[in-house]
Amino acid sequence: MMLVGLLGALAWMPLRQAGLAPFAMPTDDAASAPAGTTALVPSTTPAVLRPVAAHSTPMLSPLRRAFEDSTDLFAYSRELLALSAAGDADAMWLLSLVQDYCAGFAADPAGYAQDSRVIATLGLSNGGAMLSARQRVQQRCARFVPQDGLSLPTILTQRQQAARAGSLAAEAALLAMEQPLRDDDDYRRELVQRVLDSDDPFAFFAIAPVMGTSASGRRDTLGEVSGSELSEIAWRIASCELGMDCSPDGAMMTNYCVNGGICSQDESQDFTTFARDAGVPRQGAGNVDEMVGTLLSHPGADG
Repeated sequence: MMLVGLLGALAWMPLRQAGLAPFAMPTDDAASAPAGTTALVPSTTPAVLRPVAAHSTPMLSPLRRAFEDSTDLFAYSRELLALSAAGDADAMWLLSLVQDYCAGFAADPAGYAQDSRVIATLGLSNGGAMLSARQRVQQRCARFVPQDGLSLPTILTQRQQAARAGSLAAEAALLAMEQPLRDDDDYRRELVQRVLDSDDPFAFFAIAPVMGTSASGRRDTLGEVSGSELSEIAWRIASCELGMDCSPDGAMMTNYCVNGGICSQDESQDFTTFARDAGVPRQGAGNVDEMVGTLLSHPGADG
């Protein structure tokens, strides 16, 4: 069985509306997989990938790094709230990431735990990876409760506040959520340019969903690397190259597995390896590397 339509599989998930949904992985043949399973079929012909040009990777700030490193995201969110109240735009953006990451658990902690117990009994091929990812979320989000109101409207409002305060990543995420600060092509074109100039892995990551198939026919507005599933993958890989945490246990891979059942059967794979293994057809491997190279060779990407 082939891995099919990850974008379609998550089309109605809150994660997609928050700008964090996975890409659609193109396949040569489409075959349906049982609900809650992920069937990965590696290409029979090894892809020859051209190396991306050497690129200087900026260090993430301690505040950003804490989003991935914190074992207690409730406590981390309290720190972010205090900084947000003082006008820190990046803290406002990071708070929206915490809200998104923990929303599924916080809505019904008991139901979340019960679902995990059921998954453990199903014998799914990716069940071990899914349980590990769910336990990671449960442990990190354990102190959130339904009364915290971690909903899509909350996330949208948080990102609007962050964008107006100056967060480029939040501004990019709003574009991906179809809620841009301004609704005209000149603004979209200028925003994409600012993201390219920014060297900001979170901004690259946040804008990636709008660079997929929804951008088909709009390359004059959204740029050369837009309009296909491979474009979206390229933007996400570029965010990894710029310093986004794309590790097996990172938020990106965890979200795919927990919210969409999209879990690598090799739990050691980071996002870039997983995307190229499961999401890039043989003929597309070179195209993806060219796209990533285009994004990272932009004058802004090297400072």
